[in-house]
Amino acid sequence: MSTQRREKGSSISRVLEIIEAISKSEHPLSAADLSELLNIPKPSVHRLLQQLEAEGFLQTNMRGLLVPADRLHDIALGIIYSSRFKAQRQAILQHLAEKIGETCGLSIPSGTDMIYYDRAQTNWPLQIHLPVGIHTPICCTASGKLYLSSLSKERRQRILGAIPMKQYTRNTKTNPDCLEHELLYIQKTNVGTDNEEFIDGMAAVSVPVVDSHGRLIACLFCHAPVIRKNLDELLHFLPELRAAAVDIGNLAEEVD
Repeated sequence: MSTQRREKGSSISRVLEIIEAISKSEHPLSAADLSELLNIPKPSVHRLLQQLEAEGFLQTNMRGLLVPADRLHDIALGIIYSSRFKAQRQAILQHLAEKIGETCGLSIPSGTDMIYYDRAQTNWPLQIHLPVGIHTPICCTASGKLYLSSLSKERRQRILGAIPMKQYTRNTKTNPDCLEHELLYIQKTNVGTDNEEFIDGMAAVSVPVVDSHGRLIACLFCHAPVIRKNLDELLHFLPELRAAAVDIGNLAEEVD
């Protein structure tokens, strides 16, 4: 019985080590990479990976390399945005929304989309309603472009090559070279913008929420109908957005 317990514990430890390695890696790993990195025999790695893929925690990309799947994404989001500091996060968003006078919220990257994760709305009769949980395009939203700009050129080109460049509005950039030029500018400024590129009549700005290592964990955005505030007017509130992003990043660190 004690031998079985040790074997079970060893398998659990290896599973957690695999998940940790894949989650922290800046590029997708292969089974051989994991075997060498974690000093786990290849047959054991393959067996554990098959189980993790079957249960929906991991998946293979088009090149046959391992990346997090839906269940692992859900766990990560649950940890980062647990109810432990939900009220505090909402208070920060509400205070920011009142300062700016427009809807503010958080979005999280998920594959080739951004998830509209949380928000605080203002009381204006005219609102642009984007419900929490909606998936928005990565290539024409303020938060999506901000996230893309945080990636290496090779990685974002792989992502953009896997999605259709849909024309959502008259301002949507569908030329990859034109979009890449803008992403390089966003990389320098650390500010994502959407000038009626996703929805006609809506402008938005976004700033990064980062952890203590400087890694992007979410995007803090503000959007408004352009008849009330255009893009230039929203950009005047960058100091308030950046200060709120720091506060939310500090909350995320408290989860540890």
